[in-house]
Amino acid sequence: MSVSGLCQICESRPATERCSNCGTLACEVHFEDSMDLCTDCASQARPGPGNDDVEINRF
Repeated sequence: MSVSGLCQICESRPATERCSNCGTLACEVHFEDSMDLCTDCASQARPGPGNDDVEINRF
């Protein structure tokens, strides 16, 4: 996917991907390739304490 602009999470690195959940532009550091999600959405999607039944929004 071709994206241009700065990462909307760190606002300092060039964006290389767009989150398939929220649409955030993310750099390689703030994108989880295996999940096709920005790190913010990926952290909400991972099961963990208090996060067992979290559903992410698919637009």
